[in-house]
Amino acid sequence: MSDEEVAALLDSDEPLVVIEAPAGCGKTYQGSRYASRAASNLDTGRVLILTHTHAACGVFAKETQGKNRQVEIRTIDSLVVQIAAANHRSLGLPPDPYEWARQSHDGFSQLTTRVAALLAHRPMISEALAYRYPVVIGDEHQDSSPDQDAVMMALNRGGSRLRVFGDPMQRIYVATNRAAADADRQRWEEMKSASAYLELENPHRWRDGSPELGQWILRARQALRDGNPVDLTGTLPDGLQVIVAQNRAQRRSGYYLSQDHRRSLDRLVNSVDDLLVLTGQNETVDALAAFWGRRIPIWEGHTRDALDDLVGAIGAGAGDPLALSEALVTFLGRVAVGFSPSSHGNRLVQEVAEGCSATVRGKPAYIQELGQIILDEPDHRGVSRCLIRLSELIDQGISGFDTIKIDYRREYKEATRLMDYSDASSGHAETNRRRTFARPMPPARAISTIHKAKGLECEHAVIVPCDNQNFSSTEYARCKLYVALSRAKRSLTLVISTDNPSPLFYLG
Repeated sequence: MSDEEVAALLDSDEPLVVIEAPAGCGKTYQGSRYASRAASNLDTGRVLILTHTHAACGVFAKETQGKNRQVEIRTIDSLVVQIAAANHRSLGLPPDPYEWARQSHDGFSQLTTRVAALLAHRPMISEALAYRYPVVIGDEHQDSSPDQDAVMMALNRGGSRLRVFGDPMQRIYVATNRAAADADRQRWEEMKSASAYLELENPHRWRDGSPELGQWILRARQALRDGNPVDLTGTLPDGLQVIVAQNRAQRRSGYYLSQDHRRSLDRLVNSVDDLLVLTGQNETVDALAAFWGRRIPIWEGHTRDALDDLVGAIGAGAGDPLALSEALVTFLGRVAVGFSPSSHGNRLVQEVAEGCSATVRGKPAYIQELGQIILDEPDHRGVSRCLIRLSELIDQGISGFDTIKIDYRREYKEATRLMDYSDASSGHAETNRRRTFARPMPPARAISTIHKAKGLECEHAVIVPCDNQNFSSTEYARCKLYVALSRAKRSLTLVISTDNPSPLFYLG
């Protein structure tokens, strides 16, 4: 349908409008412009934009500048936390549901289940929310769980006009098995049937970059949706490049190319200033960072899994220097290279266990110094001070520490800031809050998992490696590949393996 027809449907009095939105076809433009128009016509309340990622929040914030008093942008998880906090007694939860969810196994999923049930049984809550938010825009709805979907539909029943944008071919955050994916698809079809529905069709993302690439990506989407491979034979469009390069690394998670194979890849990477290197797995991100000598930083996204676990371990081990030293070694193993149990960690734990009493020199003396910090302050402050001192040793090039490289710098820095708070949990909560409102974006050149790049766009993208390990034959892998294919506006490079080929490409 034309963009004008979609805009007219969004502006209508229909209580529920569903727009299927392939990547790059103007979903954010349509959603943000509608939000601005709707906000200008409201007598009371605000327009609420619900996203699934903080990156998407940042994009919508940029597109609705000047309307921040009339348009509220947040993740659906944060809305669930808000509802839970206001009704924590009814839900049998403590006053801070966020901390409860963070510390519980699958906590946010459990929280959403409880809130969805509460709204189903207490419609007056939905009505109150609808009065506050008479217009609700749901972004990337294909990533909604059944309970998140139920929360949004409760707002609709309460009186909010609901505008839902989604694309089943970008479903990478929820169900990965076939049965659950089929259930998600059925739920999407049922929502379409119950709504006024249109589909976006114009590949705007590529209009000023590579229009041919945009048309090719729409055809690739169609092929993947129909269960077919993406055809890489024949004449490729301007902006699309295929590099054949075999990964010769001995480790499953490593990445190594022969000089001949890496020459074309290096030439491309070194020639552009705006680049996302995309890969399917976290361990491959680490391998690619090493592959390019850490000249390209890792985009860490919003989540901080290693820091989450460290904060939990600090809470459980407060007052126990040995437990804290073990937690610190685990954290460093996840955010840095060169500080392994064998190189530093085991000695650090041993020093703490023995009270740092031995007379030592050189590298062991510095490790003992780190251990003494934890012994002196066996809490979050000691852990933070230990990380700060370790960073100083690295920066000073001290022998034995000069080969340590911190890959996840933001996560490491946030761990050092825990000492500024009365306890680790409070510091972690405040850091998360600040990060949420800061809405950080990746640097101009970055390596990222496909998951963390979802919702972003860039001038140039490289997908590496395009092999069976990263892109198998599952429907989930098809969605993941399509998300990766659709990030770049000007050029897309596929690094194809023929030793272990992905079945999602047809090479002839």
